[in-house]
Amino acid sequence: MDKIATELALKTTGHQLSVFSSSDVPGSFKHEDPLSTTCTPAGNCDPVREAGSSANSAMAIQEDGIKPAAASSAAQSQGGGKGFWDIIIKKKDEIDALILENQQSFRSIHHLKNRPFIMLNTPITCEMTNVEKKPDALDDEDTLYTFDITHGQFHWTVKKKYKHFQELQRDLHFHRLLLPFQRFDRFNMNVQRRRSILEEMPSLQAPGKTKRISMRGAPECHDSKHLEEYLNCVLKKTFCKKTSCLMEFLCVSRLSFIPDLGPKGLEGPVIKRSGGYHTSNLQCISNNTCCFLWLHRWMVVKDSFLMFINRDNSTINGVMLFDQEFKVDPVDTNNHHGICIKNTARSLVIQCSSDEQKDWWSQEINKMAEACDFLKEQRFGGFAPPRANTLTKWYVNGSGYFADLADALENAKEEIFITDWWLSPKVFLKRPANKKEWRLDKILQKKAEEGVKVFVLLYREVTYALSINSDYSKRALRKKHRNIKVIRHPDHILSGVVFWAHHEKMVAIDQSVAFVGGIDLTLGRWDDNEYRLTDLGSTEESNGVTEEQPDKGCLCCQTDASDTRPNSQPKWSSKHLADNTKLWLGKDYNNFVEKDWFKPDKPFEENVDRTKVPRIPWRDLSAAVHGRAARDVARHFIQRWNLNKLSKRKYRNDSFPYLVPKSNSTADSLPYTVTGSSKAKVQVLRSFSDWLPKMKVELSIKEAYIDTIEKSEHYIYIENQFFITCADGVIENEIGDVIVKRILRAHREQKKFRVFVVIPLSPGFEGDIKTASGNAARTILHYTYRTINRGKASILSRLSEQIENWTEYITFCGLRTHSKLSGKLVTEQIYVHSKTLIADDRRYIIGSANINDRSMLGNRDTELAVLVEDEERVPSVMGGQEYEAGPLTLALRKECFSVLLGANDEPRIDIDDPISDAFFGVFKCPPCDNVHNMQQLREYNDEKPLSETDSEQAEEELKAVRGLLVHFPLNYLCEENLLPPLICKEGMAPSTVWT
Repeated sequence: MDKIATELALKTTGHQLSVFSSSDVPGSFKHEDPLSTTCTPAGNCDPVREAGSSANSAMAIQEDGIKPAAASSAAQSQGGGKGFWDIIIKKKDEIDALILENQQSFRSIHHLKNRPFIMLNTPITCEMTNVEKKPDALDDEDTLYTFDITHGQFHWTVKKKYKHFQELQRDLHFHRLLLPFQRFDRFNMNVQRRRSILEEMPSLQAPGKTKRISMRGAPECHDSKHLEEYLNCVLKKTFCKKTSCLMEFLCVSRLSFIPDLGPKGLEGPVIKRSGGYHTSNLQCISNNTCCFLWLHRWMVVKDSFLMFINRDNSTINGVMLFDQEFKVDPVDTNNHHGICIKNTARSLVIQCSSDEQKDWWSQEINKMAEACDFLKEQRFGGFAPPRANTLTKWYVNGSGYFADLADALENAKEEIFITDWWLSPKVFLKRPANKKEWRLDKILQKKAEEGVKVFVLLYREVTYALSINSDYSKRALRKKHRNIKVIRHPDHILSGVVFWAHHEKMVAIDQSVAFVGGIDLTLGRWDDNEYRLTDLGSTEESNGVTEEQPDKGCLCCQTDASDTRPNSQPKWSSKHLADNTKLWLGKDYNNFVEKDWFKPDKPFEENVDRTKVPRIPWRDLSAAVHGRAARDVARHFIQRWNLNKLSKRKYRNDSFPYLVPKSNSTADSLPYTVTGSSKAKVQVLRSFSDWLPKMKVELSIKEAYIDTIEKSEHYIYIENQFFITCADGVIENEIGDVIVKRILRAHREQKKFRVFVVIPLSPGFEGDIKTASGNAARTILHYTYRTINRGKASILSRLSEQIENWTEYITFCGLRTHSKLSGKLVTEQIYVHSKTLIADDRRYIIGSANINDRSMLGNRDTELAVLVEDEERVPSVMGGQEYEAGPLTLALRKECFSVLLGANDEPRIDIDDPISDAFFGVFKCPPCDNVHNMQQLREYNDEKPLSETDSEQAEEELKAVRGLLVHFPLNYLCEENLLPPLICKEGMAPSTVWT
């Protein structure tokens, strides 16, 4: 008796079942084995053989990542009093149920060799629906029979000629003849039982009919209904169902019956031409654009993509997504029967055996593609349509975002997609960090060990300009587990891309929930509404004046930032973390103007002395989306992954698999939902660049910004890391121009209209702005002031020409806070890293795109964003009148305003009406600048602040300060030329790098 079946039957003491050890399985399990289930003459299944088959399938489950305990629990004995076969049959049913669940799991696409062709214990039936016979046909050879096939919830159509039935019958007999040569030592089958199987072969010839020969020598079939009976009879035979010839006859592959891939679609063997990728000239030869081969593949057409499978090793060899450029055209090949399938990334040529097959494939592919959303150009020229009734949630700051992301990652079952401009593997997602389990690399490692596939796309930086060390991030993640795959892009030499970046920040989990916004999973991004400047052990509020004292037990406070010894990095053991009260460990605590991040591969070394230097708080916004919108986000990642996989030869192997998108037909089934989500209409937007392998430029983020501003009726609120706009020949994006036009329209119509702009007080670059080290910061200031108020094309210059009191329409602000550190009052700006637009309390945009040409034009940095429009309404106030606002947008705007203005601490500040005179007077910060040139700046810096000359008076005055809002200094250094000298590296860079 088979060893596995014996153990399955005899484990009655509650011990773990050991069926998952590969040493217990004599030989590899093949689902196409014609004797995977054997029957007695009476028709009863052999339980010993079934148990062995189930055990082998259970082994496949373990290879797919399910822990042995999960499957072994299904095989625990319920007691020793039952008969041997009762125990076997009961455990077989339990294991079969587990196997069936695993076979339908989307995760099994990464282990196609372990997938059966059909679903366990699910019948297949067929019905003939049409017979097509050519008028000039002399016999039945050219008659085409159409069958509707049903297998569980899957339905599809096949068209066959009589000769195909003959070929099927021949192949089945061939398999039958090979049975005596199979190894039966595992199955313990006697000759009589084997003979009973061989004798149950159905006949293709109808009963009572004599075989006639046509004029061309082919048998005629006068009873076409018998073909249906024959096929149904074949489908009932276990021996027949396990043969590959029947699966090919039915157009079935190992990917046919995965619910998350949608309807079965069109499938079949094809001969395809290699290459055809629309890549750069430097890669054309390596991608077989000039030289090509004809390859035998199995093509699968689903509802939003098609793919090719290598039938020899059951691997996916190519994926073509349906997009706006997708089309199918006839093409002339060697045998004159071919079709050319095109999308934005590839032109693929397929040989067909006949004109009928060519027409059939073209018709069916076009029919499936026509219903796909991605073939149509969507609103704003985007790739994805608005998705109504989508669960979504916004986040202000990284604390809530990181916590919800950590919980979602913990619930991942199949796949995790991550793309970041900068990723630090050792960043903690929940604070304070009391255990390593909430560190990003530990979470990903745990999920990878459970069988979840993790795919990470990182921006490959120009090391001369940036020190984010993406190579360290790649190596640190990949060594955690083989299920974690990392690709860096672009390759600067092959692609010729030097100045542009992958700037998007996104995480998609199981293609059912996705996180999008401006927050990278890296150092310095975690913050909350307290915006603390210090972190020495106290949890007091930052903009109180409570002094924090160094925690002498903390490794951060013991490590000197100037210590350059090779092994000076503190080791954060579980013991140290258990008592940790710090929110930012090592380089996570930083002041990047004082000293930018350095050596990110040593994240627990101190970057600045936290006992002397306050940190710069980080303000950012992000969003979570579910369902179809999450599928759109995942599709964007899949498109990029599959393209980037081709960018270097080392990625063109099976260890870096092609990814496939899930069908929207199952998008409403949410395995996990982020707590606190609400429904709204969501559209995924992006800036998609043509420096990716010849992709079509998409700038739907910019178009959505322009549309939202133009259609706004009451106000727009902008938070952004950059504000470089107004088309003037150097700058191209016209967002600033649209703002001017909207304000002028309100002025003409004598209507209230407010524009709130919140940007960083100082650019986020290391260096002293008075010296050469501040060249980068001064350059950004130059283009920012060129947008706001310096030059004829600036916003305020154009407004002041027609509006005397322009301050009633627009205001520019920054954020600042204060605290006490080592006995001294300290202050710092709150760095605004947000990329957000809110309009009329009814819609908002959150993403990774800055307001500059790099992010908005589409042919530079790649970006991702979501436009959220409320579909419900709640009572509110606007301009002193009753107003119907959207609940999500209203809550977001109030959250922003209450924190910035300190409304929670000052009841007199009413934030309900964002355009009232009383509120705008609080928010408005009139310009008051005294530093116009470098000499005045030096004198200003030499003056001792009140906090040093009279600390008591300074503390008393600070008590009157509410909120975080300060005016943006419009006349700061207005007498200086802020552009860098041409002889420095910043000056030699083209202006497009800065704009």
